[in-house]
Formats: sequence, C-alpha cells, structure tokens
Amino acid sequence: MMKRLNDRPLDEMRPLEFIVDVAPAAAASVLACFGNTRVICAVTVEEDVPRWMKNQHVPGGWLTAEYSMLPYSTAERKKRDSAGKVDGRSVEIQRLIGRSLRAVVDLEALGERTVHVDCDVLQADGGTRTASITGAALALHLAFDRLVAQGLITRHPMRQLVAAVSVGKLQGTPLLDLCYVEDRDAEVDMNVVMTERGEYVEVQGSGEEAVFTAEEMAQMLALASKGTQALLAAQRRALSKADEPREDDISSLRDFFNRR
Repeated sequence: MMKRLNDRPLDEMRPLEFIVDVAPAAAASVLACFGNTRVICAVTVEEDVPRWMKNQHVPGGWLTAEYSMLPYSTAERKKRDSAGKVDGRSVEIQRLIGRSLRAVVDLEALGERTVHVDCDVLQADGGTRTASITGAALALHLAFDRLVAQGLITRHPMRQLVAAVSVGKLQGTPLLDLCYVEDRDAEVDMNVVMTERGEYVEVQGSGEEAVFTAEEMAQMLALASKGTQALLAAQRRALSKADEPREDDISSLRDFFNRR
C-alpha cells in the first residue's frame, strides 16, 4: 500500500479549520483551511441586480463568485490577474464556485439583491477550488443568517449546505483530498461537489495521460462522499459556534499562519 505524506490514511482529510469573520467589512467571511491550503471567502451584498435581470424581468436576486490566487500564494510568484485579463483557470474555477452555490440558494428569497462571493487564495497546497466552495458556502450561510436577523429578508435563502473535495488515483491507488504534490503526480484527478442531502452538484474528473475504470470511479466517489460528510460536519460545527466570543487579536491569526 502506498504511503502518503505524514502517513495520512488514504481515506482521511487533511486537518480542517474554519475561522469566521476575518474580513470585518464583509457581510460574512471565512478563512477555510484544508491542511496548508488557506482561502479567504468573503460575502458582500449589493442592493441591486444585474441589468440583464431587469431587462428580462427575472424575479429575485443573483449570486456571483470571483476567485483569485494572490501572487505570494505559491512558491514561485504568480502573476496577478488584472481587469479584463483573468487567466482561464481562474475563470473556470469562479464559474464552478458560482454554480455550486446557486444550486443550493433560493434566489427569489434574496429580493432584488446581488450577492458577491470573493475567494482569495492566501496559500496554495492543492484543493484551492474545493476549499473555496466549502468556505464560501459557510460564509454565505452566515451572511444569510444576518440578513434574516436584520429583517432585510423574510426567509433564509439557503436550502442546504454544500461542500467540495478532491479525489484521485496515485500509483494506482484511489485517495482522498490531494495535496499539491499528490495532485501534481496523480494519474487521475477529480473534484466532487455534493450537497447536505448527498446529491451531486458537479463531478469534474479526468485522466492525466491515464485512464480509470468504472470500479475505480466508484471507489473515488465513495471517498468523495466520506470527505464531503466530514466537511459538512465541520461547517455545522462552525455555524454552531459562530456567535461565541473570540479573541480578535491579529497575533492569533499570525500564529495560525505560522503553524505547519
């Protein structure tokens, strides 16, 4: 049996942590941590809808997402996306984030509002898109909780939570939640988005100069189901503790980022 970094079992997630309200000006924000991958997911609300919705008389509101990797998020500096010049990978990922969140949101319950979800990768070690979706879903739920509490909307727009995880095949072995080194060398790479009720939102999978069988795909989907259940449980724990008092000291975040 192949050995993973830090002797992590093949079906085990990396250490998970969600830190809420790291961006005070946002309606809600979450620092999502999958091992050494760290993404800030922040939600802002605009009291307007896109022009196309007005022109087509579409009721309700809209939700859109943006994704970016900060220049210092990787070992070699990543060139910053500029206005009108976003790289194709970022466009693909932000569309995936938007689709994943809209699948579980009642847009009519928003009223005439646009919800913006921004996912900024602070540190990349594999699974940045899955960490973005999972952290963004948590931030979105918190933002909607607050809109309801403020009386700005009458019912909670989020029908259920959603989470995402990576799976793959490395050295012929299916494994869960790939870090960068595993993702780089994997023969098969797959990202799976699932809801709280165990429904699939999206499955992205491909062989990297390799193929996979129906049996291997079933094994990877079973691992993804186990992983998303762990993520959903972590989201629920974070929601239950969201209103607990905590130390708002920047040194505590600095200590967190220095952990390995």
